[in-house]
Amino acid sequence: MKLTRAHIWPVILAVCIFLVSGQTHVATPDVSLFSNDKLIHLLVFGLLATSILRIPTIRERKWSGVIFAALIVSIYGGLDELHQSTTPGRQVEIADWVADTLGAVIASILYLKWSLYRRFLEFPINKKGRTQSSAALEKKD
Repeated sequence: MKLTRAHIWPVILAVCIFLVSGQTHVATPDVSLFSNDKLIHLLVFGLLATSILRIPTIRERKWSGVIFAALIVSIYGGLDELHQSTTPGRQVEIADWVADTLGAVIASILYLKWSLYRRFLEFPINKKGRTQSSAALEKKD
């Protein structure tokens, strides 16, 4: 298996999540319509699932790729909650894990089924940047 940029992004994002969840105080934007914490969990872990699903070998698996990405992110979200339990001033919340999992499921399904969302994420800077698998996936829609 050839490693590409698509393999690196999920790892970078997972490391960033790990580092942030180990902090006692995490700065978050004020979004008054929703619980800041749950919305951020939903979005960040959705991004993590999408970045996993963008790996060509996983993306080609369609629904089994969606299930795989959502499952991996859900497990990682649970482990992240355990990691937070070792950080002073932080606590484990099942609702955070649910938001992580829900974000992963929603983002993965959107990526698979909504071609506009997928094209936005796969938009090449130049014509050579377009991968064969993203072109093949769009033709099947």
